[in-house]
Amino acid sequence: MVRFRWIEMTSALAPLYAHRLGRRYGPDSSAAALRHTLTGPVEGLETDVCLTADDRLVLLHDPLLTLGTTLDGWARQRTAEEIRSAFIRDSAEEPTAEHPLLLEELIDLVPEAVGLQLEVKAHADPALARRTAEVLCKRLRGEPIRDRVEVISFHREACAVASANGIPSRLVVWADYAPRALASWALRSGVGGISVEHFLLSERLVGVLRDAGLSVNVGTVNHPEVLNRVLEFAPDAIGTDCPHELRAAAETVTALALSSR
Repeated sequence: MVRFRWIEMTSALAPLYAHRLGRRYGPDSSAAALRHTLTGPVEGLETDVCLTADDRLVLLHDPLLTLGTTLDGWARQRTAEEIRSAFIRDSAEEPTAEHPLLLEELIDLVPEAVGLQLEVKAHADPALARRTAEVLCKRLRGEPIRDRVEVISFHREACAVASANGIPSRLVVWADYAPRALASWALRSGVGGISVEHFLLSERLVGVLRDAGLSVNVGTVNHPEVLNRVLEFAPDAIGTDCPHELRAAAETVTALALSSR
């Protein structure tokens, strides 16, 4: 079993990825959220991608358009331009002035050296998840950003497709059931890591994954108290809605700890 590196927040902070491009700063995966996120340091960005009727990729947290935009129906039933012309709803479900972004728009906005996690979304449709991943891999061919992209998904089919195309992938899990079977599948499928919700972290789960050579990311961490607990497991990266505030909180605790020595 792997030996854990128990640490406090005073140790080096793991890379922070802005969840939904920084949803604390604007509507989910919007240009407004991204602009605010990029006003400060951030190691990576995370957003969801859904496939449209014309096989393009749009940044939507949910493929059911009613849940996040002023349109109805499913993303797969609408063209990219139809979705692009809609408005994103805020957390109170009110329309905003922001329009959903297309993947090609995001690619042009990501600064050099900033990583990008793209989460494949498809509602109860493994075939669509696979197709979305295939289109995504094709779209990234020849793009300079390809080397900084990681495909993540709740759908194992999407992760396997990305790995088969030479793009790093990571399965997102919401249960700690049978971690050895999970690690075995990941290794067989070429999947390099697992993303775990912070409340599931345990010595057993993280130990099994690390012993198998898998990296472990954690999400979604927005509070310093949770961060301090998460850092005990030395994650490879942390997803957060508010990267600037989380970093500032960690730096404040570090400064106080150092001044008290």
